[in-house]
Order: sequence, then structure tokens, then C-alpha cells
Amino acid sequence: MMSIINTTSEEFLKFQTTPGFVAALDQSGGSTPKALHLYGIEKDAWSNEEEMFELVHQMRTRIMTSPSFNGNRILAAILFENTMDREVEGMPTADYLWHEKKIVPILKVDKGLAPEDKGVQLMKPMPQLDELLTRAKAKNIFGTKMRSVIKLADPIGIKEIVDQQFEVAEKIIAAGLVPIIEPEIDINSPEKAEAEALLKEYLAGHLGDLPDHKYVMLKLTLPEEDNFYRAFVEHPQILKVVALSGGYTREKANELLSRNQGVVASFSRALTEGLKAQQTEEEFDTMLDQSIQSIYEASMA
Repeated sequence: MMSIINTTSEEFLKFQTTPGFVAALDQSGGSTPKALHLYGIEKDAWSNEEEMFELVHQMRTRIMTSPSFNGNRILAAILFENTMDREVEGMPTADYLWHEKKIVPILKVDKGLAPEDKGVQLMKPMPQLDELLTRAKAKNIFGTKMRSVIKLADPIGIKEIVDQQFEVAEKIIAAGLVPIIEPEIDINSPEKAEAEALLKEYLAGHLGDLPDHKYVMLKLTLPEEDNFYRAFVEHPQILKVVALSGGYTREKANELLSRNQGVVASFSRALTEGLKAQQTEEEFDTMLDQSIQSIYEASMA
């Protein structure tokens, strides 16, 4: 049965009408040790994966429960599956975010990247996707995110990336969720501008085939040319165009973002830059508040 997104829901209307950006709190198994290292927790602090995930959940809980982390400046938060399945202050994470903070919960659904071929890394197969989407819907998740990576301006590779993203997006839309399509272009690509031109062309082709009642979001690398994705910002079936920080420092990412009107941040590492486990609650909240404010201002520029 085809499930249609509720365009009158509070969450949908928040994306349409409220200023703000998307907080990406979705580091998965592979990137968690690096995230913990930047937070000031080293590998000798855990002895197995479960302990590692417990530590990263403590870090995310500290962020989510911080007074400065709320729906006044943040539209949504992207969660890792492990985070969705846990609780914050005695509530399921997604319910805590929406009911306590008015932040829309979104779930990362991809299972990582396949080896590079034709200058790109497609998403690995997702055999349990249907089951995951059913669980996500039951846990009041609004949308999803899935990432693939483009390294070179190979037309065949980039077409495969976009085709795969939209193929999976169709399943997500059918489950009643809004997909964030994320074909990241590596910021260090020697063919970044050329790859952006190809990506824009293939995305536009698929968007032209999208029926009126279906909505997606795009998460894109900040482009070489300012306002390069303006047509997507104005597209009636794109709920939001968000930008990834892609390895840029927060200062650099904010600078580039501010030059792209209508695009808002969906930063991960750039959001948590400067946060440390050793900080007092006051120091932690002050740092997070400054980070959120700078990203919010860049998103609104």
C-alpha cells in the first residue's frame, strides 16, 4: 500500500516555514572512534563495540539535552540506528527530540559505502531496509538519510549514484517517510566542479519525473560556484536543500554556506568541533551554543 507523506503534519510544516538547520548526529560504527577521539575519549576507554556505542550515546545525549540544543535554531537531527533504538531521559530518542525539543527526528538508513568503481562509491546493499523503515515509522521518525560518494567526474559512475539514490528513495517515500538524498562530492576531488555539473544534470532529470505528491530533500557538498543549486532550493517537491561540511572546518563551511542562499547546514563534525568530554556543563553548553549560532547565521545568510 502506498503511504503518502502528511503535508499538514507539524514536522512537515516546520521544514517548510521555520528557519534553522539540520544537526547531523549520525556517525556510525566506522566513524565513531574518530568522533570520540575529537571529543576527548580515546580507544582505551572501551573494550568492545557495545561499550563504544554507549560512550557515543552519552556524548549525543549530552548534546541533545543541552539547553542550547533546541528547535529555535535546529530544524532536525539525523540519528544513527543505534541512537534511534536508545532512550534520552527515559524517552525513545525520536520522541524526546520532537516532544521535548521540537526537533524533527531523521534516521540514517544506509549501511556504508561499496568499494570505489568508476570514480564513485555506491551504497552497500540494504537487505533489511523494509524492516528498518517499518521500525522507523513506528518510532515516529519523519525522514531518512543515505550517503554515497563521488570522487571523479565520471558520467557513468555519477549516473549510477543518482539512479541508486532515487531507487531507494522510492521505497522510503512508499513507507511514508521523506528521504534525504546525499550524493556527496569529495571536497578534495580534482574534478569537483565537473562532477557538480554532472550531478546537477542527473538530479534534475530524476526530479522532473517525480509526481506532485512525492517529496525529497537533498544533502549536497558546498559547490564551487555560489548558488549553483538554486533551482533545487526553489523546486516545489524539494522540502529542503542542506549542505554537508565534508571535512571543512566550521569556519570554512560556514563561509561557503553563507554564499549559497536558501541552502541550510547539515553539519556533523563541524557542529561538534570544540566539544570535549572534559568540559564542565557550562563550558560545554557555551561552546555548543556558539557553534549552533554560527551555523544558524550562515544558514540564514
